[in-house]
Amino acid sequence: MQIGIFGGPIDGTGLRGLVDKMQQAADGGFHTYWMSQIVGHPDSMTLIGAAAQQVDGIRFGTSVVPTYPRHPMVMAEQALTTNLLSGGRFSLGIGLSHKPVVEGMWGYSFDKPLRHAREYLDALLPLVAGENTSASGATIVARGQVTVDTDRPAVHIAALGPQMLRLAGKRCDGTITWMTGAKTLGELTVPTINEAAAEAERPAPEVIAGMPVWVTDDVDQAKANAAKTFEIYGQLPSYRAMLDREGLPGPAELAIIGDEATCKARVQELAAAGVTHFAASEFANNAEDQARTRSFLTSML
Repeated sequence: MQIGIFGGPIDGTGLRGLVDKMQQAADGGFHTYWMSQIVGHPDSMTLIGAAAQQVDGIRFGTSVVPTYPRHPMVMAEQALTTNLLSGGRFSLGIGLSHKPVVEGMWGYSFDKPLRHAREYLDALLPLVAGENTSASGATIVARGQVTVDTDRPAVHIAALGPQMLRLAGKRCDGTITWMTGAKTLGELTVPTINEAAAEAERPAPEVIAGMPVWVTDDVDQAKANAAKTFEIYGQLPSYRAMLDREGLPGPAELAIIGDEATCKARVQELAAAGVTHFAASEFANNAEDQARTRSFLTSML
């Protein structure tokens, strides 16, 4: 199982600070650096393309860019340009987002999201492969081609439920999960996506699992912080369903928190579940535990 760093949004240190964080991850031997696309924040693909000019020795990916506000041709243009700028080191992670965002902020209908995902991939996948697309569905229409002199980037789609996992296995290079525990990954995520890929005679897909991690002796304080920081994931229906499958009351119980031995056991559970890539979201709020968490993750490489 490979290990990458799941970086947060760009902060007050700007692009220079982001480059430094990416370089530290590369120097530490981590395989990837992932960036989320947060509503109202800078564009993650633009930042990756700019930063990759200065950082070698590591791959980059988005986890994830919402599909609804970006037409597939625009998504393909951005993804291929980012792959060009990074020298072919980019993986495109996309996702549907959530009904409160899609309908409440963007004004799109979130009716039949699985249909939207299928039609989106119908249009997007030929485009990122440099091919002509001609898609005409109920939610997506796309006709044309995107020409960028670069290789095809890998495409992962965020998937939690069985139908989205089967779609990911049949059509994409893999899936990206967040706040999904080892039990669910081993019993639902991995077998479902692998079976779908096998049926479609596709290579075994990547399963990229993002999870918060904090190595510390003050477990109670870290869990209290996690409960506040990740509270929303106990409320959104798709993530709430994943917590219910684990039998956990909230995100604080799912986050990887504890000393080195405890955290090592939790990471090993992910590998045993069939996760191919662990994306660690470091969320310690003090310098000592931040250094300790990074040292632990480095030891797991």
